[in-house]
Amino acid sequence: MKIRATVICEEDRHILLVRKPKSRWALPGGTVERGETHADAALRELAEETGLSAENLLYLMHVSEGGTEHHVFEAAVNDSTAARPQNEISDCVWHPLDAIAQLQMKKGMREILEAFRRRL
Repeated sequence: MKIRATVICEEDRHILLVRKPKSRWALPGGTVERGETHADAALRELAEETGLSAENLLYLMHVSEGGTEHHVFEAAVNDSTAARPQNEISDCVWHPLDAIAQLQMKKGMREILEAFRRRL
């Protein structure tokens, strides 16, 4: 089972999404490394993929999808305008939460975002 730390950054009902070249949209996040907490992995992945730092990390939910276990956090970013694609990420955008249905993304990501939207 792949353990993943996933981060939701929301500002004015817009969600930060990333994608690798020729891939579907996803929330920032990635594999939890050995000896790392889920929260530490979430912060590291957010910084590695978008260049953003965050504070007030809040654990939201656990979602299993196929062979992946998502530990989902909400993060308040310090400067949303500073989001830039980093490393393997080719695109990084703030997308309206109410318009996510039109995006290509994996089923698990869509379920996470739908659950988050119901929470707001």
